[in-house]
Amino acid sequence: MHPYHNTIKQRISNSEFVGYEYVEKYKNISPCLLLHFSTEPKIRPIRKHKFKEYEKILKEIPKGR
Repeated sequence: MHPYHNTIKQRISNSEFVGYEYVEKYKNISPCLLLHFSTEPKIRPIRKHKFKEYEKILKEIPKGR
């Protein structure tokens, strides 16, 4: 696993995560899952091959967090 994803997962654990959206294209990434955070950098793009991994993580986040 790359430090990029380790850092994102740590930020999710630290309650910095505020939401996500799927977009057709973000910069040169298509399709793209955009994760939104309350701290900088506020947007982190995720490539398609990691979608399932992040969907599992996002489902485990308690509602209202």
